[in-house]
Amino acid sequence: MNRSRQFWILLLAGTVLAGCTDPAPPPKAEPSNAAPAAATPPAVAVARQQDFATITRGVKLFQENCASCHGDKGQGHPTWQQPGADGKYFAPPLNGTGHAWHHPAAALKQTIRQGTLARGGSMPGWGEKLSDAEIDAIIAWFQSKWPDEIYAAWQRMDSGSRK
Repeated sequence: MNRSRQFWILLLAGTVLAGCTDPAPPPKAEPSNAAPAAATPPAVAVARQQDFATITRGVKLFQENCASCHGDKGQGHPTWQQPGADGKYFAPPLNGTGHAWHHPAAALKQTIRQGTLARGGSMPGWGEKLSDAEIDAIIAWFQSKWPDEIYAAWQRMDSGSRK
């Protein structure tokens, strides 16, 4: 796939993700001057995709297919929250600093598979190029970048969306 097509595909995906109506920032931990007690269990219990091979495959696939728009570390376009001259938004961050975590797994997968062109966005669909397993690996990689609090909030939202 040529670089121009990749750019437009990723730009479209970013536009869909940037179009969320809930711009709430990710939850942040309150600063504390007290040292945490060694015996205190973590405040957030997080079960993540920890398979090294999957995450390694995901980063490779991300670099090949997504990084040209979403940045090599998933940091997104610098002006992702502002529309471009065409009124469309640039690719958002996927590293936990944007709002990808506001979307359930099914929505993340659908956006990657189908893109956002049909909804007025800029991201083309990747479903003809990437398998479901490859899409899952990409998602596992960018979720591995999310802080535990963000991932835990996403898990709660995602499990609630499947009820």
